[in-house]
Amino acid sequence: MSHLLEFEHVSYSYHSIGGETLALSDISFNLTAGEFLAVVGPSGCGKSTLLNLICHLTEPEQGRILYKGEALTKDSVRSIGYMLQKDHLFQWRSIEKNIYLGLEIQKKLTPKTKEYAAHLLQKYGLYEFRHKKPSELSGGMRQRAALIRTLVLSPTLLLLDEPFSALDYQTRLNTANDIGSIIRGEQKSAVLVTHDLSEAVSLADRILVLSPRPGKVRRVITTSFPDDMTALKRRGTNEFKDYFNMIWKEMNGDEESTYSAGTIC
Repeated sequence: MSHLLEFEHVSYSYHSIGGETLALSDISFNLTAGEFLAVVGPSGCGKSTLLNLICHLTEPEQGRILYKGEALTKDSVRSIGYMLQKDHLFQWRSIEKNIYLGLEIQKKLTPKTKEYAAHLLQKYGLYEFRHKKPSELSGGMRQRAALIRTLVLSPTLLLLDEPFSALDYQTRLNTANDIGSIIRGEQKSAVLVTHDLSEAVSLADRILVLSPRPGKVRRVITTSFPDDMTALKRRGTNEFKDYFNMIWKEMNGDEESTYSAGTIC
């Protein structure tokens, strides 16, 4: 298997007048092409910093990051898409015009890319709403539109920074299920940062568990579900509860108590 992304002994610190704060320490992992990786850990452990490093917004102080087998550069991140916590759709633009935004910025808005945008809107149930303003759509539909805005640029790798955290519980479950299915259907590689352990288990092929700051890799857990099983269906399996408790124990030491994923997810 080829590795799309590789972290080799990466460390990163934040610097201020008050001193130096080590955020990530000796991080090593890889992402295979077509794989969905979730990153979990306590608040402040460096999860978002890790995404910033992949986007080349910051650079490692130690170690190196490889993308497609070569050192990560500002040019290589052009094939990386980033989906944030909020949809950041412009209220004065239609859904269709919002989806065109990245294409306009990169000067790639052509009849061919417009056709591809229409295809994605049709495929994922938003075509009839393409002339609506964001305020006329539900939160889940807006997140779907934000994902299409990212997909229309044909990224090789998707970075997801808690993209469902602003949604209510029911919408969050359904949207995560939809977007997980879309990412797998498009055969994209993805890295998801989340505080929600249930979300990580329901979506990911592997789960990277980070320690409290400075973030270190405590464990990498590989899930085993049928390829065609949706995120919602995963939640109903016994394996789902086992993985949830495995991660919970890893993050909380050797505590005897375990939580029921059915009551916390």
